[in-house]
Amino acid sequence: MIDPIKIDGLAAFTRNLRKLDSDLPKTLRVAMNDAAQVVVDWARPRVSRRSGRAARSLRVASTGKAVRVRAGGKRVPYFAWLDFGGEGRVKGRPAKRPFKQEGRYLWAGYGTNRSEVQRITERALLDAARSAGVEVD
Repeated sequence: MIDPIKIDGLAAFTRNLRKLDSDLPKTLRVAMNDAAQVVVDWARPRVSRRSGRAARSLRVASTGKAVRVRAGGKRVPYFAWLDFGGEGRVKGRPAKRPFKQEGRYLWAGYGTNRSEVQRITERALLDAARSAGVEVD
């Protein structure tokens, strides 16, 4: 499985941005959402469709410390089965789907677009630092 992008010191960086300008952490979070949106945009048209609920459940979720791509939920509890496969023994659902450890949609989209996600993330961090008046190489 592909390792997620982890940024050491992001919480401290965000805290220091807030000291310089209270709007900068929000700007950074929105820019990081753009990086995660790349994965959503890749995965959404590839999700199996019957009603379209599974594809619509793909979304970006972020906090001050993390940005994630989420899917499923109460209305789409079968999304993990669609993505990874497995037994799927839920009443009214197909009995089996071939298991894929790397997934079909989210992790596959991240793996395919990792360099783009990383580039957008780096740009967001650098732009936030420059906006705060920090000199960056």
